[in-house]
Amino acid sequence: MYRIGQPELDALRAVIDSKKLFRSGDPAAGHQQAVIAFEREWAATIGTDYSLCLSGGGTAALVCALAALGIGPGDEVIVPAYTWMATACAVLNVGAIPVIAEIDETLALDPADVERKLSRHTRAIIPVYMVGRPANLAALQAIAAREKLFLVEDAAQGCGGSYRGQRLGSFGDIGCFSFNDFKILSCGEGGALVTRDRTLYDRARIYHDSLVGFKTFANDLSVPPFVGLQFRASEIMGAILRVQLTRLDGLLADLRRVGRRFDEALGDVLTLAPSNDPEGDCRVVVAYRFPSEASARDFATAPGVGGVLPIDTGRHVYANWDALLQRRASHHPDWDPLTHPKNLGLNSRYTPDLCPRTLDLLARTVYVFINPDWTEAEIAIRITALRDAAVRL
Repeated sequence: MYRIGQPELDALRAVIDSKKLFRSGDPAAGHQQAVIAFEREWAATIGTDYSLCLSGGGTAALVCALAALGIGPGDEVIVPAYTWMATACAVLNVGAIPVIAEIDETLALDPADVERKLSRHTRAIIPVYMVGRPANLAALQAIAAREKLFLVEDAAQGCGGSYRGQRLGSFGDIGCFSFNDFKILSCGEGGALVTRDRTLYDRARIYHDSLVGFKTFANDLSVPPFVGLQFRASEIMGAILRVQLTRLDGLLADLRRVGRRFDEALGDVLTLAPSNDPEGDCRVVVAYRFPSEASARDFATAPGVGGVLPIDTGRHVYANWDALLQRRASHHPDWDPLTHPKNLGLNSRYTPDLCPRTLDLLARTVYVFINPDWTEAEIAIRITALRDAAVRL
């Protein structure tokens, strides 16, 4: 959570005073319509026609997206080796097989390895924007178009970021976002998906609300209902998110401003990990690349640096996806995608050494997280610490 305060409290009070916390209700009876308004505003912000707010976070958004696309048993979906495990879990949750591909120097999905991992079973590609860094979307879009694959953007950590002037989440068939406590925008927990396709939007609506049982949802469906789950957002979430959204562009501007200060002051002594779009990068972190893991660790642990090696970030690294590596993909053996008859023979080989380049890059990278509210004096102190650490290497 970067910024929150009185405006969010005021919005919450309006919802609580209305005594109507459920997302569906009659505005003539005092219902605030906060979720509906946020969905409209979020779609406009990202540049899509439709948006769906969800209570289950980015994971729920991914599951609903894949269900909307009809992904299931017999299908492979390519995911990066560096992402929160939920990206792969979402694929398993709809009965399909996640195929793990390398990242490249930018720390995003490597289009060259995507090409190598394609098969006749591939149905979709999921690029992930870790710490707000865009993927090579031009290359990935070209692959998806050529192979007639779906492109699902996992923009959980990239809210508001862009690639070549276009917002992340608006490039693929569906874009997915997270609003949990660690994201750029937050209501504590929750997520959203966006799309330009009415049919996909309606299928996601059905799946997120278990048959869309309420008339205000079901009146205008363009496809027949089917059995889904339960990820409805509440008016409390909508109220907070509407205020958070008003903070987005200023927040990103401050993150980028601080990031540029680090770039300008340290470019002569530290090497930045390359970005697919430095201007569109959310600049949650400054990412530095080192010749070895030892030098990266020496720098990260130097006084005043406070650096983090992404190799140490637990289940963001595929080699730590124990449930997948140990083939525990379901609560029940008869419901396990890894043993489903339609998935036999698909690419479900998961070993700790599957993506060596990813492990090498993550071990030689250091993140320094940015606070958009640092004063100039605080920025100067940190820059001095980073310079001193770099010079001593």
